[in-house]
Amino acid sequence: MLVENELTKAIADLDENRAIALLKEGMDKGISGLDLLQACQEGMAEVGKRFECQDYFVADLVMSGELFNSLAALLEPALKAGGGKSAGTVVIGTVKGDIHNIGKDIVINMLKASNFEVHDLGVDVPPQIFVDKLKETGATVLGLSGLLTLAFSSMKATVDLISTAGLRDKVKIMIGGGPVDANVCRMVGADNWSNDAQKAVRFAQEWLA
Repeated sequence: MLVENELTKAIADLDENRAIALLKEGMDKGISGLDLLQACQEGMAEVGKRFECQDYFVADLVMSGELFNSLAALLEPALKAGGGKSAGTVVIGTVKGDIHNIGKDIVINMLKASNFEVHDLGVDVPPQIFVDKLKETGATVLGLSGLLTLAFSSMKATVDLISTAGLRDKVKIMIGGGPVDANVCRMVGADNWSNDAQKAVRFAQEWLA
């Protein structure tokens, strides 16, 4: 079996030691950083599928994100040398009044695994900070996260301020978090919603295609 295929399987199986060893083996053999990254992405995509099928759970997604971060750090020099092309730019953060970050961090890792440049603003982020970062980066996709129902008013305030700043027609906004649903999405004025990291990645891919 090719190193890339074995690497994909090791990531999908959440076998950290084997994945790291295979990545190093691939780099030693001169396999391009982009090819190894693609193998990592395919492994993460398989993790996402297993989560959707309920074979994996949130803890498994968290573990896969940590594994991907470790692999990405090892791959970074090779990717910079190879000039890998970004799939697009996404700004993301947990809104003002909420400090939960596990779901957000899972989405970030899945976006990075799909080659997006991600600007993570952290937690308890005021609306103006989102607007400033959108202007600074030129990002056209924004992710707003919140686990508490009190986050809904902050989400709406953020969307409203983006409109006031004249950016709303240039930016697609998705929201996510435990209590978020289609009604909340309509209320805050977002474009779409998801409590599924894989679906959030698909939205970004469709919007930036």
